[in-house]
Amino acid sequence: MTAVEPVCTEEQLPSAARGGPVGHTLARVSRAHRIAMGRRLRDLGLYPGQELMMMRLWDCGAVRQSELIQSLGLDPSTVTKMLQRLEQCGYVHRSPDPADRRAVRVEATERGQALRTGVEDAWSDLEASSLAGLGPAERAELARLLGLVADNLREEAGEAGDCPPLNC
Repeated sequence: MTAVEPVCTEEQLPSAARGGPVGHTLARVSRAHRIAMGRRLRDLGLYPGQELMMMRLWDCGAVRQSELIQSLGLDPSTVTKMLQRLEQCGYVHRSPDPADRRAVRVEATERGQALRTGVEDAWSDLEASSLAGLGPAERAELARLLGLVADNLREEAGEAGDCPPLNC
């Protein structure tokens, strides 16, 4: 009789993750969400993450690139690369800040503003499909619990004081 190799499925928890089943699930959910959003954004000419930058610009208007970096919590080189791509597509415009010529201001162009409805629709569509089967109370509780997890992770990372404000 020969030994049968265990078959790992995505639903099975890897042995190394047994001490963190929730974290493992969060990582899987995050990856699946990013892939699903990427498919929706592709039709708009955006990559995952770029829509978050555009959302910030839509809500705040023209901002310094340094403020954008801080509010998104990303590495400066990542933001610079994203901005280069968005600028090449005509979605954003960068210019010297009139108050400080060494600083760079970033703003959504008219073409970038036109993406807003498509991005809103993509987020709404993904929200509906990913939360199918959950009622309003369950959705609210899930959002509350994930908010607590996010707060705990920010605190763990030592970023509680650096958390970007929700307003501009």
